[in-house]
Amino acid sequence: MVAPAAAIAAPSVLADLLPARTKAAAYARDAVLVLGGAAAVGASAQIAITIPQISPVPFVLTTFTVLLVGAAYGPLRAGLSLGLYLAAGVAGVPWFTEGTSGYGFPSFGYIIGFLVAGIAVGWLARRGGDRTVLKTAGLMVVGNVIMYAFGAPYLAYVTGADFAQTMAWGVTPYLLGDAVKLVVAALLLPGAWALVSKFRNSEG
Repeated sequence: MVAPAAAIAAPSVLADLLPARTKAAAYARDAVLVLGGAAAVGASAQIAITIPQISPVPFVLTTFTVLLVGAAYGPLRAGLSLGLYLAAGVAGVPWFTEGTSGYGFPSFGYIIGFLVAGIAVGWLARRGGDRTVLKTAGLMVVGNVIMYAFGAPYLAYVTGADFAQTMAWGVTPYLLGDAVKLVVAALLLPGAWALVSKFRNSEG
């Protein structure tokens, strides 16, 4: 016996819960989400502190926003949002960290990592990776590792730092903050799904 399509369909992401009765409405909804996601990442990039004595890479809220956008949007919408953020910033829109734009600065590799991490996290979330605390924690770890995998080598390339210096500048100072963001996300996303489930049950 073949299972019904609804039974084997991949789990939705949170953005899929927004209503759209027609294809045109769905395209309009997704366009608004993409623009809003890019704007949210750009706005969060302005919440940044650079401490030159510690690292040329700013301490930012952007990584948290990127991971939430990825999980809530799914891979396609997240990829479009973060691709727009990246392309517009390179073209001159001043919404990279602290109102910068362009490329070639030490932290630019992390911005490339945002795009890849957002798509990966969205892909995992679409398969249910944001439904429980443990799964969401794992999803966030994957996203952070991807960001470091792009950001740290680019930092080394631009600055000429060796491996130890690159780790000291581009990874180690941010691990504690990433752990805090991970805990928050691991509570927030499954909590949102629990509220959705409760609402649906009450509707039924």
